[in-house]
Amino acid sequence: MRAQPARRKLGLWMATALVVGNMIGSGVFLLPSSLAEYGPISLVAWGFTAAGAILLALVFARMARAYPRTGGPYAYARRAFGDFVGFQTAWGYWIAVWAGNAAIAVAFVGYLAHFWPALGHDKVLAAGVGLAAIWLLTAVNAYGVRQGGAVQVVTTVVKLVPLLMIAVGGLFFVEAGNFGKFNASGGSAFGAVTAAAALTLWSFIGLESATVPAEDVQDPERTIPRATIAGTAVTALVYILGTVAVLGLVPAAALATSTAPFADAADAAFGGWAADLVAAGAAISAFGALNGWILLQGQIPFAAARDGLFPKAFARTGRGGTPVVGLVVSSVLATGLMLMNYNASLVDQFTFIILLATLTTVIPYAYAAVAELVLLATDRAAFSGGRLVRDAVIALLAFGYSVWAIAGAGYEVVYKGTLLIFAGMPVYAWLKYRAQRPPLRAADPAPGDGTGDTRPPAQAA
Repeated sequence: MRAQPARRKLGLWMATALVVGNMIGSGVFLLPSSLAEYGPISLVAWGFTAAGAILLALVFARMARAYPRTGGPYAYARRAFGDFVGFQTAWGYWIAVWAGNAAIAVAFVGYLAHFWPALGHDKVLAAGVGLAAIWLLTAVNAYGVRQGGAVQVVTTVVKLVPLLMIAVGGLFFVEAGNFGKFNASGGSAFGAVTAAAALTLWSFIGLESATVPAEDVQDPERTIPRATIAGTAVTALVYILGTVAVLGLVPAAALATSTAPFADAADAAFGGWAADLVAAGAAISAFGALNGWILLQGQIPFAAARDGLFPKAFARTGRGGTPVVGLVVSSVLATGLMLMNYNASLVDQFTFIILLATLTTVIPYAYAAVAELVLLATDRAAFSGGRLVRDAVIALLAFGYSVWAIAGAGYEVVYKGTLLIFAGMPVYAWLKYRAQRPPLRAADPAPGDGTGDTRPPAQAA
């Protein structure tokens, strides 16, 4: 009998590309406008966020090394704390994905406005185009149409071109006068850095990507940590250089209202042709990211439903094998979020939505960091003995950073995000109640007569 060929696995370069490609979506393309109100002090926030992201990357890398199984934060939290925290992690992740898709749609519309100016001031039209993109891609994913590997590579290259053009070439054209006041927020430096860091963390969501397909990574104990840290570091460098260039190329007043800051920066540095190229690349990148995350918004509740931690309806699949219920319900919620905020400007919509999505992602990140502390104490055999103290310190710092990032989201976002997390608790209680109910056996006949009459014989007579 001929042996089956060994399954090809992801090497270091592919795993690193996975981390970089998943982190660089649409967020960074509109973030300079959201950060304009803080001024150059936002660069300090980028530095803190990059450090915090690397700490979280180390946590995920260590957990993947100890437990090389698929699942990421959801799997780690469930292993350490049980079903309830596992459910909360999946619930928070799911909220983050569909809320994040609303933000990606806003960024997509923002860069389309470079070619279709009416989108920048006609809020109803902008909302309509954003929703059309969401539902078009929902339909595509519901029918099971998948992008090929070549298309994924092309979209990754396309999203890097505008960033590298500004991050590298734009630095030669910056004007010191455009940086303005170092702390333009009007508040304390600590408050400005904290608030800006909560925004910048959005661009690092996905840093755990290499841990998700852990079983398909070659030599995961070595590859995943290297890919996770290298991918996070490279992405942070591109983000920081790009933000420096945009701040130095676009005056602060114009930047605060720009719906396409990287395109405006390219226009200032190279001329209109570069602005068109950057805007087109950013729009394509956002559209591709929206497609990928819409696919994910169905997969997350699908996986939890198979484990009995989401309603069974989310485990149903269509003819193409796609979780249609999860796709549709998630897009309905994203639609509602966009409609509730459509009256705000594109920049204001984007800022609020990414803070909400970041909050519901950072909470699972915090669970993952504490999960490592718990498992270090309860399952020492899975970890290297000489590194326990170091790993515990890193996990504590990552948890502290997560709490700081949650605080930086602001009272309104924390309030609304907490309500969304709490809203899942009755769902969990209902699922547990259903799981404990004995199955109905109405078709079983009553003893003795074969008629199905469950009354005692005397009453039946």
